[in-house]
Amino acid sequence: MSIWWSLHLRRDAASVPLARRLLIGTMETAGVDPDVSYDISVALTEACANAVEHGGTAPGEHTEAYRVTAYLDGEKCRIEVADSGPGVAASPALGIRMARVDAEDGRGLCLIRELADHVHIGARPGRTGTVVSFDKILKWKKDPSLLTA
Repeated sequence: MSIWWSLHLRRDAASVPLARRLLIGTMETAGVDPDVSYDISVALTEACANAVEHGGTAPGEHTEAYRVTAYLDGEKCRIEVADSGPGVAASPALGIRMARVDAEDGRGLCLIRELADHVHIGARPGRTGTVVSFDKILKWKKDPSLLTA
């Protein structure tokens, strides 16, 4: 089974739970194990929150939006979150370091790295902005909804 979708979202905090709910609903319908769905949804939430907070319009760009794309294909889920900010080259966050235990922010990329099986953070090819992509190997429920309907 293969499922994919893509959202073009406004850089607004309200867009983050929308993306998360759509991903959880897709995975639940496909029959993905709830623990795996939870891990992927937390990673997606962190990537979207980073796009909302740090993905501001770069010089020459005219968008206040970001894009989320999800692929469930075979035994793997791949998520991509792309923004139009200044990009990772201008960001000190590229050298990912652990946040202090009492820090209120700065843990997003570390969480994504812990929850996903493979993570890539890079610049958008030929444009400004950052793409955070991550993969997770899927586990399945015994009675997935799509197979019993």
